[in-house]
Amino acid sequence: MSTRLRRWLLTLGEHRVTILLYTSTDPLWRSSRVPNSLVNILENLTWSLNTSSISKKVQQHLYFLRRLWKAHLPPPLLTVFYRGTIESVLSSCITAWFGNCTVSDRKTLQRIVRTAEKIIGVSLPSITGMYTTRCIRKANSIVDDPTHPSHTHTHPSHTLFTLLPFGKRYRSIRALTTRLCNSFFPQAIRLLNTQN
Repeated sequence: MSTRLRRWLLTLGEHRVTILLYTSTDPLWRSSRVPNSLVNILENLTWSLNTSSISKKVQQHLYFLRRLWKAHLPPPLLTVFYRGTIESVLSSCITAWFGNCTVSDRKTLQRIVRTAEKIIGVSLPSITGMYTTRCIRKANSIVDDPTHPSHTHTHPSHTLFTLLPFGKRYRSIRALTTRLCNSFFPQAIRLLNTQN
């Protein structure tokens, strides 16, 4: 292989996607987005394509939710269907992409949740609430797993979840950009600190 060739391997769940990008001015193959994956990333690192693909998938599932409502299923069964089909699509890899979504993308996803609320007739967790609970759950699993690369005991000088001297709050990561500030690790540390 050429030295100018970079090979990036994205592991998303059980899907493995290889993107080949050349650093020369005339690339042989260049991808503006990741094909056939759970998360769609544009080359300018925006999440609008991901949000639109999620909303398209969820609109298809909302059709079946409406059909079940027309068949007079009770709200508890409709809620189970919502959690199994719609919420699972909405929250797939949410800790990776939701922090850096635009406000319009968040409103689009929240509109879908409100539509499902109106169909079912019960209150459902908001998209921000789903993100918060998933972040806290994932951060707690990282803190509890001693084999995780971000765990405190792996390498003391390069840890992401380091307790402050009093032992109750985690040390915040210094972020110079809003993209880093809104990414998973700084958000998870802030949520863990507000939870304690």
